[in-house]
Amino acid sequence: MSTTPHRQALIIGASRGLGLVLADELARRGWRVIATTRRTGGELQAGAAARNGQLRVESLEMTSPEQLAALRGRLEGCRLDLLFVNAAIDRGDLPISEVPAEMFTEVMITNALSPLRALEALRGLVAPGGTVAVMSSEQGSISRNTEGGYELYKASKAALNQLMRSYATRHADDGHAKLLIDPGHNRTRLGGPDAPLAPEESIPAVVDVLEAQAGSPGLQFLDRHGETVPW
Repeated sequence: MSTTPHRQALIIGASRGLGLVLADELARRGWRVIATTRRTGGELQAGAAARNGQLRVESLEMTSPEQLAALRGRLEGCRLDLLFVNAAIDRGDLPISEVPAEMFTEVMITNALSPLRALEALRGLVAPGGTVAVMSSEQGSISRNTEGGYELYKASKAALNQLMRSYATRHADDGHAKLLIDPGHNRTRLGGPDAPLAPEESIPAVVDVLEAQAGSPGLQFLDRHGETVPW
């Protein structure tokens, strides 16, 4: 009988879409998963009930430093092999000149600032050789920004990528694999109903990448095939 301990992951933002499928896929592969949601009930809670303790649900509003600190306290003593932050919002396709300041602030706080706050608050739980990852997007690639549209969302993902570069520089000696993941254009509330991919198609490939990169220190920006996305 194997004595290998279960791998454990914390997924921030798993109530629906990519995060929900990610939590379920990891659990299906034998990981123990802690998944956060802002609301009780729903598909995540139902999935946890069906997993017989393998999937645990925690409440978190990621944009709240107080709630992040409280979650960190509740998880004291946990050993994580993977910390994955999946959270993003989009407020429509407006040219930047028409974006209200309040909308700009909301999107930047949610998509760029809060994921890095989450990493900083929770990175101490990640085991040596573990992985910290954030769901990014090809739309955050400056060099690939050759088509119009969704200027605020693109800017927020580019800011996320830049902040992750700073994070990786500051924590260069911690031994953690650090990943920005582009899952492709998926049919989610964010991606819209006409996107070419379903999360059930893309997320197993994303998990393949996460598992393949475990134990590889340093920062990479990768797509769901494990290919490098240009900055």
